[in-house]
Amino acid sequence: MANASSPTTIRPDEAAHFGRLAADWWDPNGSSAMLHRLGPVRLGFVRDSIDAHWGGDSRAVRPLAGKRALDVGCGAGLMAEPLARLGASVTGVDAAQENVAAASAHAAGGGLEIDYRCGDVAQLALTGFDLVTSLEVIEHVADKRAFLAALRAALAPGGLMILSTPNRTMKSRLLMVEAAERLGMVPRGTHHWHDFVTPDELRALLAEAGLAMGQPKGISWSPLSGLHLSSDLALNYIVTATRA
Repeated sequence: MANASSPTTIRPDEAAHFGRLAADWWDPNGSSAMLHRLGPVRLGFVRDSIDAHWGGDSRAVRPLAGKRALDVGCGAGLMAEPLARLGASVTGVDAAQENVAAASAHAAGGGLEIDYRCGDVAQLALTGFDLVTSLEVIEHVADKRAFLAALRAALAPGGLMILSTPNRTMKSRLLMVEAAERLGMVPRGTHHWHDFVTPDELRALLAEAGLAMGQPKGISWSPLSGLHLSSDLALNYIVTATRA
């Protein structure tokens, strides 16, 4: 049940922007093409983190069997569906009803049972999730502290959180905002550079929420390797967090 006294983390203009992209979200050559390219890189980090956190077998097909996963800012389900295939009972939350509808339809078409909900995670009072993911989301929310507090409240003791976000650097401004949006690689208005979060800022915000941040890995791009994990955090990074 929503708590009316809870702070809101949703920016209506951001929700509307991404809601307009809903019909195109699963097209690997459409407006979300960059997210499709990011998908395997992020999923590789997620899988490695799952195995490391729970001491699992990297060869296991369903390492999340018996576990509950929450994907916040799920869009049309690009991460929620892989988590379900890894064995988790998945809940996806998004601010745009259009995304929730697209996600639900796509999951049903693939025979996946995923509990999709439209709303503000700060007001949904979600708890008890073994895994909480929120990828490329924190830079879009209205209140980062309230957002992370809600993610922490959703995380079960002993659970694992995974976040990814662009870093606020000159490189990210040049490549992710100026070049990518002007060249049509991502839709105009997707990124607002001043809302990007540096690793040091995220570490402090997580600590304030009672979470300990792991060692971040950069998501970089090169002509030879494309998007890949690296030690270079200048463009984008992905990181784990656990209850402190």
